[in-house]
Amino acid sequence: MRCRSVHLLLLPAVLSFPVSALAVAPNLGPSSPATQAQIAALELAVKNAQSAGDNAWVLVSAALVLLMTGPGLTLFYGGLVRRKNILGTMMQSFAMMGIITILWAFIGYSLAFGHGNGFIGGFEHIFLRGVGLTPNPEYAATIPEQTFMVYQLMFAIITPALITGAFAERVKFGPMALFLSLWSLLVYCPMAHMIWGVGGLLNINGGQWPCLDFAGGTVVHVTSGISALVAALYLGKRAGYPHTDMPPHSMVLSFIGACLLWVGWFGFNAGSALSAGPLATSAFINTQFAAAAALSWTLFEWLQNGKPTALGAISGAVAGLATITQASGFVQPMSALAIGTIAGIVCCFMVFKVKRFFGYDDSLDAFGVHGVGGTIGALLTGLFASGAINAVFGNDSAGTPRPTGAIGGNWHQVLNQAIAMGIGWVLAIVGSLVLLFVVDNLFGLRLSPADETSGLDLSQHGEEGYELNG
Repeated sequence: MRCRSVHLLLLPAVLSFPVSALAVAPNLGPSSPATQAQIAALELAVKNAQSAGDNAWVLVSAALVLLMTGPGLTLFYGGLVRRKNILGTMMQSFAMMGIITILWAFIGYSLAFGHGNGFIGGFEHIFLRGVGLTPNPEYAATIPEQTFMVYQLMFAIITPALITGAFAERVKFGPMALFLSLWSLLVYCPMAHMIWGVGGLLNINGGQWPCLDFAGGTVVHVTSGISALVAALYLGKRAGYPHTDMPPHSMVLSFIGACLLWVGWFGFNAGSALSAGPLATSAFINTQFAAAAALSWTLFEWLQNGKPTALGAISGAVAGLATITQASGFVQPMSALAIGTIAGIVCCFMVFKVKRFFGYDDSLDAFGVHGVGGTIGALLTGLFASGAINAVFGNDSAGTPRPTGAIGGNWHQVLNQAIAMGIGWVLAIVGSLVLLFVVDNLFGLRLSPADETSGLDLSQHGEEGYELNG
């Protein structure tokens, strides 16, 4: 939603405007051409100052979201695998930073945000045709469309990278890169268009089932988390799982990565306001509160196992961040605390109880954290969304914001959220299965037993993460 407030960044531009330009000669009336020109010049200065402030914030936010992939996710996932797989695991995320950027420029942005139908965008922006340095008011009225494009690119990068946590330590690098590239175009881009694209089936402005997704709870976390589970089931368990102990080789690296993810998430959520105004503040605060409240994971684990682990603490924080993403620009701070608390408990239960019961090998809990967190976040957004924070459905005749979520009286929104979440599940399951089958049959996805034993670093990249004999 666009913020219409005049923020402090406007003050220097106003103070620098020539005082003489504001002086009106006694013999000139208020409608004289000179006065109108002065007012128009002042309005332009204010508009330019607002645009500069908004543009600066979104560019910084884009950098923060990229920080989430590298070094955030690379360190978080890299520390959680065994030592022989650290470089191979990091390379999977790093590759997405390059490959998805190229695909986004060629066609991805157009498929996600071009004009098309309710399911997918068209080809009007292939090779970034028509994406210039002026704003596109359909998406962001105060920043260049190239800024909007590059900000959305960072979301497109991290989403497939999240999937790699589910099949860590057992896939070939080349086929993996091909699968995730195709997945980005055929799963991520349609979902992004349906929820955020003009004319999308789930868009809050005119969609058939308007979905509240402020920063990607369904677009990012549901699609990646469900696809992660599908990939884990399709590829099968790691050799020796679950009987062989496979502890993280460096909790220190994972801890640093989780902290970088937490910091970067402010760009992920608060940057999605697309302006440096009060809505960004709201999303920023909600992000912090939910991550902190998700320490409920630690409490749950402590009660179950007798000790609060560092791995549980950082996993809980990421779960809270994933779950608040969808709601960050729609809910009150106390609701964010509730969402984070629920996220920590539910995701911990999924990781420790459900995964153990069914026996699937979601190596780094991509489904348990992102798939589950995104799913409950979609529903909780429909419950807690408040028109006082974001009057997304406008005001009534008395000027009062119309109800946004169920607590405010709009229970139908929970149904809309469930429909969007269901579409995300179906698209992720079907799309991932088809792509896995095609790539696997053409090139083979799974490592050979010998390569899996030697590890990704040596078998896929011919080098090791640590030189212990030097």
